[in-house]
Amino acid sequence: MTSFAIIGHLARTDGGFSLNDLPGSGGRMDVLCRCVNTSLFLSHDLRRDTDCYLVLCGEPVGPKTVKFSGALVRSLSPDERSAAALVKKVIDTPCGSEFREAAQGVFIRKGGLERLMTEHAFAVLDEKGTDVRKAASLPDAFLLSDHRNFTDAEDALIRNCPRYSVGPKCLHADHTITLMHNELDRRNCGWI
Repeated sequence: MTSFAIIGHLARTDGGFSLNDLPGSGGRMDVLCRCVNTSLFLSHDLRRDTDCYLVLCGEPVGPKTVKFSGALVRSLSPDERSAAALVKKVIDTPCGSEFREAAQGVFIRKGGLERLMTEHAFAVLDEKGTDVRKAASLPDAFLLSDHRNFTDAEDALIRNCPRYSVGPKCLHADHTITLMHNELDRRNCGWI
């Protein structure tokens, strides 16, 4: 199972955003929704062996974590608006500290990165990390930030995580996920 977790520093933690204004009223929800789609979609299929976590840290009641399960998700189309509609639906679902399924294959709970770090051995995807093509082996859980850098508190949490790079330039999170999937696919199919 491969997991991607993306921190949304400004992402709304209630459904009070417009599907017509994901960057503004959603707190850059557009970035997170592109990451969901990149994490889960293949051409004409889904990556059933992948989960995508969105760590929502914005207003008004954060943090919350939304989990998209590639094995279980339904009613998701490969566009930002479809993913955003599911997020909008699930984040207003009453939840506690454990994941609760709020739509088929989409789960919600209170809490953010600190809790997620206790459940996965994340590697950070960072342009200053070790080139993934030179790594003898790769983990199965990866952490990225949205359009902002990690905060000082987040840096403290991920200080001991290995760091990998998909290239020498700073890329959008969803593009980084695409390249990471490509590297994992090549390895899993024996191309490397």
